[in-house]
Amino acid sequence: MGEWIKLKAADGHEFDAWQAQPDGKPKGAVVVIMEIFGVNEHIRDVANGYARDGYLAIAPAIYDRIEPRLECGYSPDEIAKAREWRGACDLDKVIMDVEAAVDEASKAGKVGMVGYCWGGSIVFVSCCRLGDKLAAGSGYYGGQIVPHLGEEVKAPLMLHFGEKDGGIPLSDVEKIREAKPDVKIYIYDGAGHGFNCDHRADFHPENAALARGRTLEHFAKHVG
Repeated sequence: MGEWIKLKAADGHEFDAWQAQPDGKPKGAVVVIMEIFGVNEHIRDVANGYARDGYLAIAPAIYDRIEPRLECGYSPDEIAKAREWRGACDLDKVIMDVEAAVDEASKAGKVGMVGYCWGGSIVFVSCCRLGDKLAAGSGYYGGQIVPHLGEEVKAPLMLHFGEKDGGIPLSDVEKIREAKPDVKIYIYDGAGHGFNCDHRADFHPENAALARGRTLEHFAKHVG
């Protein structure tokens, strides 16, 4: 169902992306934004899942500006390594790569965006800076949203947070809610950070299913 493709950003940077095709004509597209762990097995699984739901799914390999196809798992050592990779990224160039993925995905119709962890924050920024190209966004447990609250959200957006996320205090969630009343915000009881990822100890299947259902409803309304 999925395969690696090549994309090119506006500055000429060529990078990989995982693309998953649906059976039959796509009803739209979903750009899947990775966690800090790269376009790893989990993110490829997520993209494949959206393809099974009828969307063309593309997950850009944002770390390719550091080294092609950097990815890792979720052990403490790998988490530390992934944080170093994230710290080496320039947000403006990240958005440039994301925009290239959105442009490619738009060949299938309207484009939604979903992202997890760091990707959840990138969804927020993308809905501000690429709002004219996005039909909808859904961001999961993005911990770097508050610094961007001065930017205008220009696409329908929903955000998902775990009640017991040790890295994102509920006070930050309330700041987002107060600053952006038009953004739909959901807090999931008993859920920690990474509750959507079935490769992580914090995986919470009931809340993951609930959040995914809400995201699919959101995309059905705004994307197709």
